[in-house]
Amino acid sequence: MLRIDGLTKSYGGKRAVDDLSLHIRPGEIYGFIGHNGAGKTTTIKAVCGLLQFDAGEIYVDGVSARRSPLECKRRIGYIPDNPDLYEFMSGIKFLNFIADVFGIPSGERQERIRKYADIFELTGDLAQPVSAYSHGMKQKLTLISALIHEPRLMVMDEPFVGLDPKASRATKDIMRERCAAGCSVFFSTHVLEVAEKLCDKVAIIKQGKLVASGGMDEVKGDASLESVFFELEGES
Repeated sequence: MLRIDGLTKSYGGKRAVDDLSLHIRPGEIYGFIGHNGAGKTTTIKAVCGLLQFDAGEIYVDGVSARRSPLECKRRIGYIPDNPDLYEFMSGIKFLNFIADVFGIPSGERQERIRKYADIFELTGDLAQPVSAYSHGMKQKLTLISALIHEPRLMVMDEPFVGLDPKASRATKDIMRERCAAGCSVFFSTHVLEVAEKLCDKVAIIKQGKLVASGGMDEVKGDASLESVFFELEGES
């Protein structure tokens, strides 16, 4: 579903991502962890077509991000670490705008908006301007907007930040539901306990380089993911 081959991105003389390769198969929830500045967000933005990269290749559902960026974007649902929404719109106008971008017919969009707005308990607030939303409400609106076109690949940068426990649980359930339907999820998180319980596979990145990847049990062995992470990071 997502193949990253030799991805390299530099800012000035510093390599933010250095020859990174990952393969995420259909049906997998893949965690991506590392300290701040390790290269997670740079990788995610490159996958979503928001950032040009210096070398390597990215394929989404078999489509090249270099040669067919729009086709890749049609297959992706993206949750940024800091939602940047049109605050002058109401919640429902924003969702209809996103549905228009993806060409979703009226009946289908209404059904999907109703489904996810009910799940995230946002239905009663959709008529309100986004500027009146709390951070958690904006995060929920962003999640709905990323799900509305039923993407093949969910790419999520710290998706649980700002969510209440009920919304966090709903997000995890949706991630599993999408993967059960043959889609995939690639997400970064600093909450290692969540990654350990939720992910099928995990990758650890340090200073732009991949230091470990594979099945969760393969990576952590008999230890916890937290202890393996700090060992690989060279911390006690």
